[in-house]
Amino acid sequence: MQTTMKSLDIDEYMQQVGARARGAAPLMARAGKRAMAAALRAMAAALRAQKDWLQAENAKDLAAARANGLSPAMIDRLTLSDKALGLMVTGLEQIAAMPDPVGELTETRSRPNGMQVARMRVPLGVIGIIYESRPNVTIDAAALCLKSGNATILRGGSEAIHSNTALGRIVRDGLEAAGLPPDAVQVVETTDRAAVGKLVTMTEYVDVIVPRGGKGLIKRLSEEARVPLIKHLDGVCHVYVDQWADLDKAHTIAFNAKTYRYGICGAMEALLVHAAVAERFLPKIGRALIDHGVELRGCERTVALLPGIKAATADDWGTEFAAPVLAVRVVDSLDQAMDHIATYGSQHTDAIVTENLQSARRFQREVDSSSVYVNLPTCFADGFEYGLGAEIGISTNKLHARGPVGLEGLTTLKWVLTGDAQTRG
Repeated sequence: MQTTMKSLDIDEYMQQVGARARGAAPLMARAGKRAMAAALRAMAAALRAQKDWLQAENAKDLAAARANGLSPAMIDRLTLSDKALGLMVTGLEQIAAMPDPVGELTETRSRPNGMQVARMRVPLGVIGIIYESRPNVTIDAAALCLKSGNATILRGGSEAIHSNTALGRIVRDGLEAAGLPPDAVQVVETTDRAAVGKLVTMTEYVDVIVPRGGKGLIKRLSEEARVPLIKHLDGVCHVYVDQWADLDKAHTIAFNAKTYRYGICGAMEALLVHAAVAERFLPKIGRALIDHGVELRGCERTVALLPGIKAATADDWGTEFAAPVLAVRVVDSLDQAMDHIATYGSQHTDAIVTENLQSARRFQREVDSSSVYVNLPTCFADGFEYGLGAEIGISTNKLHARGPVGLEGLTTLKWVLTGDAQTRG
């Protein structure tokens, strides 16, 4: 499939992709556990065996990315390093070994007339996934959709077209090796943006769309989509160092939250420090971050404690930098810290560092984010770290799925009732 087509061809192509996915969905919903596990393990084995070829295809995307001036953070997301491929293999093997959620019965109870009422976990059907930069999503998303009994249509960013197409071939080969329909996972092989517009309106074929990308992508899809969205918005993540914090722990946590990887959505973008500990804490952590190449932008009190850093602007507080840049503010109370997070955060992931149980519990109860941590860096915002095997994205929705979306987030529940000829009088 060529990467450019006429708009009419795009419509026809996407209709064919959708029809094939819809046809594969019921076959996946009843696929045996052994076949599913065999397919995932075949994919893992192929990733190991074809590492050199995959990295050669990835090198084409990296060369184009550098020529087009993509940021270092974007290039980091795009790179299929040995470590990235190793994590993909591990994720596939973990997902293969996880319990199958499909068919699980929950909330079973008996009614006075002897009727049994329960809820059964079932696949969503066909899931469209639209993502940017990260080719690892191709494997993670395919594995999670398959394990949860769904078919999926994957549309990655144009900057990763060679990598995604190659990974899609490995996925399809794994499905065929296990006797499962290869059309259960299809990578859209055109970079034309019209394909995205078509995908999000194909209600006859697609049951839900999971977008992973920046504000521009989410805004466009929210305006155009007729298929329901599980949205993954930007990660404006905070670490708040409480007056009751162990400052050695706080240093370790804050440093890791910012420097683990700048481009991930769980990277700390704002550091909030209680005034009672700011004079002792900020000079040390500030120097460590600056020495590591992080640019600090601070409030007036922060600048006074760290002379020479930039003054933060109003826009800095709500920005996902995805880069070695950090906004820093001194606050007077836990309430002020939580107010700041409510005003500028993105309801993604926020953390408190404290030894005070009351502060910890208030923070976890009152901060309205999909993940809220005590004494942990925000970079743990990842389905693999949560024990989900992998994730399809981190949802900031409040309906259906919230936080890292793993297997359960890709299923729904239906009521199932069993009786013995009871009648309603």
